[in-house]
Amino acid sequence: MKAEKETPESLESVETTCKPENGLAAIGLDIGTSRIVCSQAPTEFKTQLNAFIGVAYSKFAEQMLQRNGIDFYRHNGELFVLGDGAEKFASMFNHEVRRPMSVGLLNPGERDGFEVIQLILRRLLKKPKPGGSKICFSIPSAPCGMETSLVYHENMIKRFLTELGFESKSLNEGLAVVFSELANENFSGIGISFGGGMCNACLAYLSIPILTFSLGKAGDWIDSSVSVVTGESATRVRVRKESALDLSAPPSHKIDEALHIYYEEMILDLVRSLTRSFVESRNLPTLDKPIPVVLSGGTSKPRGFREKFENALRATNFPLAISEVRLAADPLNTTAKGTLMYAMYDN
Repeated sequence: MKAEKETPESLESVETTCKPENGLAAIGLDIGTSRIVCSQAPTEFKTQLNAFIGVAYSKFAEQMLQRNGIDFYRHNGELFVLGDGAEKFASMFNHEVRRPMSVGLLNPGERDGFEVIQLILRRLLKKPKPGGSKICFSIPSAPCGMETSLVYHENMIKRFLTELGFESKSLNEGLAVVFSELANENFSGIGISFGGGMCNACLAYLSIPILTFSLGKAGDWIDSSVSVVTGESATRVRVRKESALDLSAPPSHKIDEALHIYYEEMILDLVRSLTRSFVESRNLPTLDKPIPVVLSGGTSKPRGFREKFENALRATNFPLAISEVRLAADPLNTTAKGTLMYAMYDN
């Protein structure tokens, strides 16, 4: 282990296998509030929780982390446990993990956050070969009033990837869903990503983004809201949500009951806000046939989510004709797959 605040040798030396396409190495990267996912091929992904937790330093604790293969680094007298290992520690001790990002963007209240993101990215990425590698990373749509924060977030990520030697560009998260899931529809339709920090939507026609939209109510908002009314930590709420929640069946536990309530509120708020944005837009195309809506992201995974969303959408006066509402084939990795496709073919 190197000195404090230096990157550990284990994080510098990790390599991934990024498949070349048309002679050019391409990587897709979903930098989400909840998880960071690297797409190396359309069916090959690496992922880490975008979180960390600090534990008091001792030589014994350091050795135990090393022995159990848990990612960490030493920082100012603490051991920062990174990624998936942080959630295990937090759940065990009923603590909250620290989050480098909040509402889809770099968290201004977490001074160590960007350093942690850099370490996680070093873990997932290898240095590009001579000749360059293209990398495309996801960015959200800026919530109203946060446009300058998005500019900072995007440029900080791009600057770091450039320092690593990548040729990088960004892609709207909702548009990434369109690229991933709507090839058979000529990349025309609505892609929605239900992530941890935000819900991001994009209406595209023939791959061209017509309207993008974001909502700051998503997985983290559900977890924190349920935590407040149940007294459980948000980390434990999240673990239960991801492992046992069934929105198609009556709730049988107090956490599940609260999850049902806040899921419904999030869905209704998104449908109302999305409908209002589309109605007020002057850029809607004249379509000759109904278009599909594709749902993705970890927050969309519980059984019954798709049906609840479709029922809410059909109950509104939505300004576009919808052919179907379907769940992405691989909701957790949809955005990463879409950014990979963009990196491979947008030469």
